[in-house]
Amino acid sequence: MPHDFHLNFQGELNSLRYYHPTQQPLSGESYGKTMTDPDPQSKSTSPDMPPRPEPGTPPDYNILTPAFEKLCDVIARLRSPEGCPWDREQTLESIKPYTLEETYELLEAIDSGNDQHIIEELGDLLLQIILDAQIAADEGRFDLTHIVDRLTQKMIDRHPHVFGNVNAETSDEVRKNWDQIKEQEKQRRSIFDGLPQDLPALARAARVAEKAAKVGYDFPHRDMLFDKLREEIQELADEIYPDGIIPETRATVEAEIIADTEVVDLKSRHRVEGELGDILFVVANIARRWKINPEEALRKSNRKFQQRVEKIEQELEQTGRSIQEASLQEMEKIYQAVKKQERLNS
Repeated sequence: MPHDFHLNFQGELNSLRYYHPTQQPLSGESYGKTMTDPDPQSKSTSPDMPPRPEPGTPPDYNILTPAFEKLCDVIARLRSPEGCPWDREQTLESIKPYTLEETYELLEAIDSGNDQHIIEELGDLLLQIILDAQIAADEGRFDLTHIVDRLTQKMIDRHPHVFGNVNAETSDEVRKNWDQIKEQEKQRRSIFDGLPQDLPALARAARVAEKAAKVGYDFPHRDMLFDKLREEIQELADEIYPDGIIPETRATVEAEIIADTEVVDLKSRHRVEGELGDILFVVANIARRWKINPEEALRKSNRKFQQRVEKIEQELEQTGRSIQEASLQEMEKIYQAVKKQERLNS
């Protein structure tokens, strides 16, 4: 977002920090053992650090409540006539891109394993929720209390095995109950109702196939998906190559660079696009059947490739050159060296 609370409202944030028992960074090791640990020596040696609570213990409301009240006050002030012009102009629609951006930044923070980074990004996402609620309240539509009440009741209703008398011993049984309750709540006409249209395409492919699989429309054996993948690759080859035969061209940088050509014919382009989409759909299904999140897998591969290319840039920079000045062979040599080092470090 375009403004920084640390700059605009440092006084308010300092008063927020007053309620917290420690300024020290949190980590799994320094956060202490469970409250039931009988060994006093196993607890955190820091006198300011609270012991790690039992799983399922709610936060200390004496600390959380005033801190949360102050946060809501800060955001309300931003929307007030004396607040921030940018915040006053926002609508639920205009801040959608920021919400999406903050969600992805949180995913990156979780991948990093850095608790301070995760805390910051969770805070940014919480900001989006509270700001959305404040905007809606200012428009006379609903407020944060409505959101909290609805969420609380939904979590109780969808966990009858915890808050009711339904038995569910496994996560599969829990998911089955959850889906049945959702279907009753929403009164949906299609198995795909409620699936967000704006999900990233690869993630949505896995969810669409999962929905179909729940009603039995799926390959009996997951290995069959590789036969389906070969079929789809062949159909793509039939569109790209006149004889449908994929040339046996070895992947190497020691070859003449051949410029790519575009599929000009519009009908042919649509068919190629369709076959490529089918391949990606099957790949998403392979991930699903092996319990892998395809979107997460692709995110990691994207990050891995980017980091390796950044290593190329750094190596070349040490020789006084930019990546634009290097040959393909030079870049590949560094790339392979980086891969080898990664394997040694893993």
